[in-house]
Amino acid sequence: MIRRRTSHIVLAAGGTGGHMFPALALMEELMDRGHKVTLITDKRGLKYRKMFKGIKIYEVGSASFAGKGIIGKILSVPKIVAGVFEARSILKMIGAGAVIGFGGYPSFPTIRAALSMGIPTALHEQNAVLGKVNRFMAKSVDAVALSFEDTKKVNWHQNKYTAVTGNPVRKEIVEVGDLYYPTLGDDRIFRILVIGGSQGAKIFSEVVPQAVSTLPRASQRRLQITQQCREEDIEAVRALYADTKIAVELTTFIEDLPTCLRWAHLVIGRAGASTISELTAAGRPGILVPYPYATDDHQTANAKEIVTNGGGWIYKDSEFNAKTLAKVLQRMARHPNEVWAAAEQSRKIGKPYAANDLADIVERLALVKGDRSFVKVNDIKEGIENEGLRAEQ
Repeated sequence: MIRRRTSHIVLAAGGTGGHMFPALALMEELMDRGHKVTLITDKRGLKYRKMFKGIKIYEVGSASFAGKGIIGKILSVPKIVAGVFEARSILKMIGAGAVIGFGGYPSFPTIRAALSMGIPTALHEQNAVLGKVNRFMAKSVDAVALSFEDTKKVNWHQNKYTAVTGNPVRKEIVEVGDLYYPTLGDDRIFRILVIGGSQGAKIFSEVVPQAVSTLPRASQRRLQITQQCREEDIEAVRALYADTKIAVELTTFIEDLPTCLRWAHLVIGRAGASTISELTAAGRPGILVPYPYATDDHQTANAKEIVTNGGGWIYKDSEFNAKTLAKVLQRMARHPNEVWAAAEQSRKIGKPYAANDLADIVERLALVKGDRSFVKVNDIKEGIENEGLRAEQ
């Protein structure tokens, strides 16, 4: 048993998995240290509530100005103001020692409320371009944590404290990176994992099955594919694979990503921040197709480090077609060492301890700068999860 000072830390995250998954990884690290954790999210973030086990979750109103005209922006203001007051009530009620926001408009009301109450605050940026909300709030908060060394639109001189921690991923994914890359055994099976982010991606539903269907039958028999598809696309994708000799598993959501990464030789996906951090933590190479309409083209920026260092290959959305992909897969079949080398490079640039480093920052804010009346001393069982503290929450 060890004695630790603990506090109550609030995660402000919502929207898509790109914001929610890093918050989940940080939650697990903070709870393992004995801290009490609460999530404040929006309506979209509530879709992920089953993953945030053992904590209380609150919803507050939020709204975005993006893509709206003057009238739309004016109508958004009351929702945002109401969300700030809702967040203030929650933070006061639970006794928050520190608050960390994960970007995007759903995090704004909670961060704004925390600042107005003098609660220590931090921001985490997942992408290689500082998002608009984080950009707006960066000068006001106590700390800004980045995922990439060369993150764009960061004002290092105006921020109070800025550090590069990486993007937190779950421990199960970090553990994949500690294992050997799966070899191409006597069966010569080549395993591909196709992911489209938390929302799926239509382009992969069209291009991947079309590409592999043009491969020779002998090559098809070597392939095993697990592919994430949007619900509205899955039957059409199943039909495209029907005439091939490929072992295929189709799903709308990958429940056990660590296991899928463990056996995958290659990943095909978008270049969202979570995808990049998970690939590099697990040491898996990727064929990356950045979403062309991402704000500030941040997915292309996300992919820069892994591609530059030889851990993956990047294709524009307009360039990614069945003919191109088929040629790439045939080349990999002839030169498997190329894929293995890319896996090694991917692993070398990974930041597997991002959750730990980010937790250090937030913990320090809560215990040193936060309200001392919220700090408790608890006995923590060293090396195992503190299930008792989890249950109390």
